Amino acid sequence: MNIDSIVELQVAEDLAEEQAASPAIRGNIPLPTRDYGPLQGRMVTFDHLGDDRDHVAMVFDPPTPADAPLVRIHSECLTGDVFGSLRCDCGEQLHAALHRFAAEGGVLLYLRQEGRGIGLKAKIDAYHLQDSGLDTFAANEHLGFPADARDYRVAARMLEALGIKRIRLLSSNPEKCAGLEAGGIEVSEQVAHDQPAGQWNQRYLEAKAVRFGNIRKARKG
Repeated sequence: MNIDSIVELQVAEDLAEEQAASPAIRGNIPLPTRDYGPLQGRMVTFDHLGDDRDHVAMVFDPPTPADAPLVRIHSECLTGDVFGSLRCDCGEQLHAALHRFAAEGGVLLYLRQEGRGIGLKAKIDAYHLQDSGLDTFAANEHLGFPADARDYRVAARMLEALGIKRIRLLSSNPEKCAGLEAGGIEVSEQVAHDQPAGQWNQRYLEAKAVRFGNIRKARKG
């Protein structure tokens, strides 16, 4: 067995061990932020989530109602979250959720799954293809990736570590609902989380609705 094979085997064994361990809270600290609202947020970090990325939660107490807190899953988007890109609605979705949670309580799960799971450099490559006429999902597929490579089981493990088994999901994406339920989380209500379309993201939002059936109203179940 060569060195590369030994390294690959060790990585696979480490990952299997990580996935077998129960998810756990590692850090839990108050995090003063801009004036989102009256409630103070806490940042929570985790161990044993099943991958090697630093996913975090922002928890605004008290989550209401207590038996099914409002939860938002937000996948990292450097261009939208930090630089205010208008090519997507990610930044607007993030800040709207934080304002809502700081007013009424809730949990934001921030997943380090940039570019719907393909990474930042590949996302920028996909932007070039979008400028040539492909939609956001077709561009990912052209690069050899799934249309959406995110895995929401890690979000379910984060909720497990937080002791939350039943939620109201703040999302227009039915795939998030299915992913959480596959991870053992009961979604009692899906609350639409829409932001206004603009000149630069109209095609992006239309593609999400056509390809993945993003909803425009709440679903109760």
